[in-house]
Amino acid sequence: MMKIIIIGATSGIGKELAQQYLAQGHTVAITGRREALLQELKTQFPALYTSCFDVQAGDAVERLQELIAGMGGVDLLIYSAGYGDPSTKLVAEVELDSTATNVMGFVKTATFTFNYFLQQGHGQLAVISSVAALRGNSYAPAYSASKAYVSNYAEGLNIKARKLHTNIVVTDIRPGFVKTKMAKGNGQFWVAPVSTAARQIIAAIAAKKRIAYITKRWALIAFIFKRLPYWVYKRIG
Repeated sequence: MMKIIIIGATSGIGKELAQQYLAQGHTVAITGRREALLQELKTQFPALYTSCFDVQAGDAVERLQELIAGMGGVDLLIYSAGYGDPSTKLVAEVELDSTATNVMGFVKTATFTFNYFLQQGHGQLAVISSVAALRGNSYAPAYSASKAYVSNYAEGLNIKARKLHTNIVVTDIRPGFVKTKMAKGNGQFWVAPVSTAARQIIAAIAAKKRIAYITKRWALIAFIFKRLPYWVYKRIG
C-alpha cells in the first residue's frame, strides 16, 4: 500500500481520487483551501489526513512538509489544484489567479516534491494538466497557457529523473471534459463522469505512464489538435 498526498482535493477529480484510493486501502492525505469541506471529508473517512492551505501561500511548502512528516513519508503526490474561468473579455483578475495557482503554486510543489523523492530514492509525481495545454485558447488564455507550462515542466522533470538515474516517475494527466464544477462553457462533448475519469487516472498512474489522456478517446482529439494548421485552428480556438 502507498502513502498518497493529493493537492487540491476538496471537490472534483481530486476528491474522487482520494475516495477511490482510500477504498483500495492506501494511506491518503488531501489538501485544500476550504477547511469546512476538508472536515466534512474527514468525518466521512476518519483515516484521511487533511491539511488546509492555499498553494499560492508563502508557507505552502512548509505545510506540505508537515503533512508528509505526519504521514511518515509519501510515495505518490498528485497535484490536482487548478483554477480556470472563461475570460472572453480578458478579465485581469481571472488571468492572474489562473496563472498564480496553475503555475506558481504548481512549481513550488513540484520542485519540493521532486527533490524530496530524489533524496528518498524513489517516488511518483502525477500532475493534472489538460487537453487545453496543447494549443492557445481565446476563451481562457491563461488556463491553456498555464496548463501548457504544467505539461512542459512535467516533461522536463522526466528527463531530469532519467539523467540523474533515479527511480522517480512523473505522470502528466491530460483530461478532456469531466463532469465537475471546473467544466464550464458551451460546446462540451465526450464529458466523462468524474468516477470514470478517476479510475482511468489511477490506472495510468499505476502503469507509470508519462502522458495519459482522460478519457482515452481524447488522445484522438490531441492528435488532431496538434496537427491543425493555425489558419484552421484560429476559427475554433
